[in-house]
Amino acid sequence: MNRLEQIQDSALALLAFLGAIATLALMAHVALDITLRNLFNSPIPATFEVVTHYYMVSLAFIPLAWVEKSGGMISVEFIDGFLSPRTRRVSDRLVSLVTTLVYALLAWVTLQTALTNMARGSFLMANQTRVLTWPAYWIPPLGFGLAALVVFIRLISPIRDPRVKDTEA
Repeated sequence: MNRLEQIQDSALALLAFLGAIATLALMAHVALDITLRNLFNSPIPATFEVVTHYYMVSLAFIPLAWVEKSGGMISVEFIDGFLSPRTRRVSDRLVSLVTTLVYALLAWVTLQTALTNMARGSFLMANQTRVLTWPAYWIPPLGFGLAALVVFIRLISPIRDPRVKDTEA
């Protein structure tokens, strides 16, 4: 299990790096577009389209796995206080199973959309500039797939007692 968690942590580090690059690229692209438009009346063609189809999609879907790993998703623990520790563990496992299945289904559906758009060579025109959009369709299945993997690893991981702290020598 430890090797699987190491692979997961490496993938999450890569996602964090890609998310940081997307954020910096978004800021640089928009800042340069505004500067060129205001100083030289020459904006960067298709900035809006690139921002909405690439940067924003990346910023929405790439962090899903990281948010799952860090426990940042919204959870409602309405009856958790009334459950025994054993029942709570079973409930957590069931929630992880359902979450894994939902993410996997979303990954599958968005993968089909990505394949269709890639086969068609989807693009849009913005001020006589052809902007390929089909590569952006691969971002959601990547995000959903990695989130499914993270939740699946949580599902099959041994149950750890929260009272015992992990120590490494």
